[in-house]
Amino acid sequence: MLNIQTNKLFWASCLALLVTSLSFGIRAGMMNQLGIDFQLTATELGTITAAAFWGFPLAIVIGGFVVDVIGMKRLLVMAFIFHLAGIVLTIFAQGYWTLFLSTLLIGIANGTVEAACNPLVATLYPDNKTTRLNHFHLWFPGGIVIGTLLVTFFVQLGLGWKLQVAMMLIPTAIYGYLFSKLEFPVTERVSSGYSNKDMYKAVLSPLFIFMFICMFGTAITELFTGQWIGLLLKNVTDNAILLLTLTTGIMVIGRGFAEPVVKRLAPQGVLLLSAIFAAAGLYMLSTFTGNSIFFAAIIFGIGVCYFWPTMIGFVAENIPKSGALGLNLMGGAGMFAVSVYTIFMGSFYDSLILKHLPLDATLGEYLKAPENSAPAQALTDAKNLAGPEILQATLIVPMVLVVAFGGLLVYMRAKKINKTADLAAINNV
Repeated sequence: MLNIQTNKLFWASCLALLVTSLSFGIRAGMMNQLGIDFQLTATELGTITAAAFWGFPLAIVIGGFVVDVIGMKRLLVMAFIFHLAGIVLTIFAQGYWTLFLSTLLIGIANGTVEAACNPLVATLYPDNKTTRLNHFHLWFPGGIVIGTLLVTFFVQLGLGWKLQVAMMLIPTAIYGYLFSKLEFPVTERVSSGYSNKDMYKAVLSPLFIFMFICMFGTAITELFTGQWIGLLLKNVTDNAILLLTLTTGIMVIGRGFAEPVVKRLAPQGVLLLSAIFAAAGLYMLSTFTGNSIFFAAIIFGIGVCYFWPTMIGFVAENIPKSGALGLNLMGGAGMFAVSVYTIFMGSFYDSLILKHLPLDATLGEYLKAPENSAPAQALTDAKNLAGPEILQATLIVPMVLVVAFGGLLVYMRAKKINKTADLAAINNV
């Protein structure tokens, strides 16, 4: 008989997710330095960043198809190997292509962690899925907070980005050891007896497809902005990376206290309020200046706080036959959308910078300009104008989500009323 240690499995999962989020937080903090050290354009930085978002959906979708067959434990051993390889390759990176490959490997590791851990948490806590998924996913913003604070601290000490990346080896080694020793249950779909046919039918249902498409928007709003905020607003405030720390700190607190919020509003109500706050926060981030921008970061943090875990929790609760595949397709959709959007916006950012430079300027010559020279100052001024414009362009995404989740709220209420009426009719027969 299996000895399933629920709490130990949950905390080991949180530690694995911590490594995933540290990779985001530390990379967001060192983006500007990577650009300087390797003379990379915003387009190249965008492509490197996007590699993590390519690796993630690739791993999470493949994991969704195979997790029921090979088990969650084997997937997590693979995640450990990919994390180890990606971190070491980043430390010894020599330029664009090694940074691209190392980021891709870390993205694959991150996706493999979620491919196993999302269905694991749903299986461990079948009666409290959305709340426990929020508690699990608080370690994503939690790791970003830790990562960005580490970056800030290490920069103050004059320690380079390679040492910052090397810090990720510690939690990686710990979660790899823990998972190798623990026993795992089978996934909830398998234990419930739902067939593969039931699963595929569920992921082709109109409600799942709607949530799948909405996941594009929630992920872009949260992750694109979070990964690029330090770069986009670097010239608006001297503490741009601390904006990310503040935003993600709000997310940690919110997800930690998710239970009363989810019980009060239901997942669909949480998603609607989240979209409203996210839109308001993104608008403020793109228009406010000075200390008021920190207030904008708080509003934005409240907005994106519940997006990712509540989207997954909604599917787990309302479309349970979709199983691990459904949860992992949602995660894959989100990361894929961010990867495409990041590349597009990196190129768009370069074009906006050029728009604010002299007419015949080329970006390459300005990137190579000596520090404190007139071209370097002109480039800084151009970035100062271009960063908020990127955020304003992204604002359309949460505005569309407000309409979509308003419709979802109405639909779910109507569904609940019809279900209540049907039960009453049956009882009266």
